[in-house]
Amino acid sequence: MKIAPTLLCCISLFCGTQAMVAQKKSETTNDTVPKIEKYGIRVGVDLSKPLRTLIEDGYSGFEVMGDFRVTKKFYAAVELGNEKKDWNEPYISSKTSGSYAKIGFDYNAYENWLGMENAITLGLRYGFSTFSQELLSYRIYTDNPAFPTQTIYESQDYTGLTAHWAELIIGVKTEILNNLYLSVNLQLKRKITEDELENFANLYIPGFNRTYDYSKFGVGYGYSISYLIPIFKKTEVKEEIPNP
Repeated sequence: MKIAPTLLCCISLFCGTQAMVAQKKSETTNDTVPKIEKYGIRVGVDLSKPLRTLIEDGYSGFEVMGDFRVTKKFYAAVELGNEKKDWNEPYISSKTSGSYAKIGFDYNAYENWLGMENAITLGLRYGFSTFSQELLSYRIYTDNPAFPTQTIYESQDYTGLTAHWAELIIGVKTEILNNLYLSVNLQLKRKITEDELENFANLYIPGFNRTYDYSKFGVGYGYSISYLIPIFKKTEVKEEIPNP
């Protein structure tokens, strides 16, 4: 997927809001202004999965997310989703479907100026998935010319599989309208445990994405839109705005 345009858009919006606030700040005379921080529940959807559903054959998925501001810098976060993925290779054909949940926290490393609600986040997640695999066909390889390679077409279902992983997330979140946010993130994942059949490896795990031979690591990305439902506000230490 090409996420570079989305990332550039978020960064441009992020920098644009800083410039506007900086200009407004420079035009203001000396005054003491209380800094009000909004606390509430932010809910949203991952836009990348519906987009993949539209343009990628053999894939469908969705994800909803939410976070709650616990302190000035920390947010409790959760994501819930469902994915289906067809896997078609010359040597194997299979289908994966299942649901997943991720829970953890985000830390906002960006210090907002007065009136800004943007974020550069570093987050951790614990991920859990329950899914099923359907083996549609597989090829038996042999280097003996007397027995040519044979493809076996025999559907086999494997249900009740689970996987657990840890996830590091780096993201940028920009307030494009009042309480409306656009964000993009990159994810580095590491499997903790998984149910794996003796003769059929998990090729795709919902929420974790594609797996790789001899590696417990995986990657992912997302870009989302979310809305903040304010619950209460806190007045932070007052900031003095100097003359230009």
